[in-house]
Amino acid sequence: MVRAALVTATSLALTGAVVAHAYFLKHQFYPTVVYLTKSSPSMAVLYIQAFVLVFLLGKFMRKVFFGQLRAAEMEHLIERSWYAVTETCLAFTVFRDDFSPRFVALFTLLLFLKCFHWLAEDRVDFVSTSTPHRSVTQCCSLFSAALMGLLGVLDFLFVNHACHSIITRGASVQLVFGFEYAILLTMVLTTFIKYVLHTVDLQSENPWDNKAVYMLYTELFTGFIKVLLYIAFMTIMIKVHTFPLFAIRPMYLAMRQFKKAVTDAIMSRRAIRNMNTLYPDATPEDLQASDNVCIICREDMVTGAKKLPCNHIFHSSCLRSWFQRQQTCPTCRMDVLRASNNNQTPPPAQAPPPAPAAPANNPAAPPGNVAPGMLPGFPPGVFPFWGPFPAVPPPAAAAGAPGAPDAPQSSTEATQAAGEDT
Repeated sequence: MVRAALVTATSLALTGAVVAHAYFLKHQFYPTVVYLTKSSPSMAVLYIQAFVLVFLLGKFMRKVFFGQLRAAEMEHLIERSWYAVTETCLAFTVFRDDFSPRFVALFTLLLFLKCFHWLAEDRVDFVSTSTPHRSVTQCCSLFSAALMGLLGVLDFLFVNHACHSIITRGASVQLVFGFEYAILLTMVLTTFIKYVLHTVDLQSENPWDNKAVYMLYTELFTGFIKVLLYIAFMTIMIKVHTFPLFAIRPMYLAMRQFKKAVTDAIMSRRAIRNMNTLYPDATPEDLQASDNVCIICREDMVTGAKKLPCNHIFHSSCLRSWFQRQQTCPTCRMDVLRASNNNQTPPPAQAPPPAPAAPANNPAAPPGNVAPGMLPGFPPGVFPFWGPFPAVPPPAAAAGAPGAPDAPQSSTEATQAAGEDT
């Protein structure tokens, strides 16, 4: 607080000194303004003063709409702000011809509105998944609803202005700003739908079973819109200017988030189907043997309870809402889908008993496709670059073995040999 006050006082003193010096030199209002706009040091001091004023306005609006920020919210805000500044510096390389004080002012306004979009998203996500306390009452107040309505109206107006500027003046830096505000508009839509769903859940006496279903399909729908916007923006930028490096990271994050939403929708439907068909209903004996309290809703279980493969028992409605977010046991974190698949897998068939071994003195029988007296061919694939080898006949005993007795000759062969001797 002391540091912010010191910076504010220093910037005000510098701005007053610069304006007083310019008026002392020119003695009139219009020449003083011209002198300030033409002097680079004077414009630097005025820019610093403008950033300080924006910072003070942001702190005031944050106190009004959100109160004290949590540590996680502040950490996310600083991290996202640095990424936004880096991506904007990369955008400067593409639109360096359009760089001007007006461009800096538009970028500052965009970053200012982005911060409140991020804070609203984090606060609604935190409230939707936490136990109702004082923070729930604060988020569900009229101020939060008014903030989201104001952000939505501003996003729509800036998108309309960017479209009108592109149509009348051609492609320029307004293409980037229009795309950014279109993404912010989808973020406001998602946050507002979650806010409405949570408000309806708070007003109902019993827990709303279908709340998680609506939230899941809301994220799926808005994620699909974001992916389409990024694809359209990348296509237009490549066709008009060049490949936008500054859009790679947010596009990757949007696609990963959409993929996760699709996976969650498929896995949740599978887990709920298994719960309805495979998991048995808890009997009164099971309820008496357990703690008899559902750890999801912290209420006693009398009827309508299901027993998971890990033997933990919960309300059916609580499990249905839980499986919309994650497909594990709330107590032991066992993967219920994997356990269900293991239960459905049939036992392996028993292998047939091995054939009795042949006696050692009996020769092995030749393969059935080889004629007697022929050696079997080589197995296929032994020599991949050569053709198949035919079966090789055994060598003749008379030609191969020296000292072996001569084979008997037939009568015809004997007659021919006698004629040759004569």
